[in-house]
Amino acid sequence: MSRCTPQRHRQLEKLIERLGLTTTAPIRWDLLNLALTHPSASIQANYEQLEFAGDAVVRLLVSILLWEVDSQGSVGEWSAIRSVLVSDRNLASLATSYGLERFLLLGPSALKDNKGQESRLADAFEAILGALYLSTGDLSLVQPWLQPQFLKQALQVRTDPTYQNYKTALQQWTQAQHQQLPEYRVQDTQSNEHAPAMDERFVAEVWLQDQLLGTGQGRSIKAAEKAAAQTAFLDIQSSISDPAQPGEQSSDASNWVG
Repeated sequence: MSRCTPQRHRQLEKLIERLGLTTTAPIRWDLLNLALTHPSASIQANYEQLEFAGDAVVRLLVSILLWEVDSQGSVGEWSAIRSVLVSDRNLASLATSYGLERFLLLGPSALKDNKGQESRLADAFEAILGALYLSTGDLSLVQPWLQPQFLKQALQVRTDPTYQNYKTALQQWTQAQHQQLPEYRVQDTQSNEHAPAMDERFVAEVWLQDQLLGTGQGRSIKAAEKAAAQTAFLDIQSSISDPAQPGEQSSDASNWVG
């Protein structure tokens, strides 16, 4: 098990205070230290197991939140909102807001890997949630500071289906209007060895009922599909004369305020 030096303990106390918790809370400091140790810093004692537990914790927290604020909501809507809230992008953003990178122990190889920063922060954030949950066996050290943030974000996602995710927004619209999912067709422009090299090597098309809705390019298949979904969704919105927006729900929005 990871051991805390007095200096490291003081560092972790600063992080706990940033989360809005008190240093007298029943926190397993050894687990918290482990949660902030990247595998590059220690092969034997690192955050991987706590991240596994924390992944379940963050999903549980969001699921409880969605149930409490809108118990009549559809599972499809809940899943769409949760997928945004628990994404690496969002968790890394939350981690950055608390200055988590200052407390994360990294080895030399990770220090040079700027591209892996987002996934490292997201993983460490989940590991912290795992450590806090295992300290008490419940959400008492997590809910007070994290649930209000998730509530605010959930409202943003619910009222704006394009919030961080045009693919989800387009999918919601096609399911609501046509009871079908859009189909993505991707081509690799560099599959032909004679083709000129391109930064955005993948070209994606999104189709519905034999109709081309939009195209997009990206450095990866995922990025190209996102670009195609954005083009399609914005084109659809511009052509809709009905003021109701795609993905709009009829349940009482007042449940989501405060």
